[in-house]
Amino acid sequence: QVQLVESGGGLVQAGGSLRLSCAASGSFFSIDTMGWYRQAPGKQRDMVATITSDSSPYYADSVKGRFTISRDNAKNTIYLQMNTLVPVDTAVYYCSAKINRSDKFVIWTPYWGQGTQVTVSS
Repeated sequence: QVQLVESGGGLVQAGGSLRLSCAASGSFFSIDTMGWYRQAPGKQRDMVATITSDSSPYYADSVKGRFTISRDNAKNTIYLQMNTLVPVDTAVYYCSAKINRSDKFVIWTPYWGQGTQVTVSS
């Protein structure tokens, strides 16, 4: 079994900051790209930021300069530092990871966390 567990969501006023964490646990051999996605009510799930296994980041245009994604491979954990939050950032934030569970074959399978709510008040 593989689990992704997010933490760090909550309620914050516009202009404030939050830091999300996502830790992968369970039985697996390696992790490739990890990332954060978000879904606001009535909208599709969109990519926020991703980070490769060698820590190369990629951001959605809407969060560039405000959000920073980072990764600790020793802890199988990624972080999302969110600064200068605005109400449109309100959404459920999901962690995702491409994980290989075999030491004999390379088969990348996407896994998702349960999500953590981020609410930004105006």
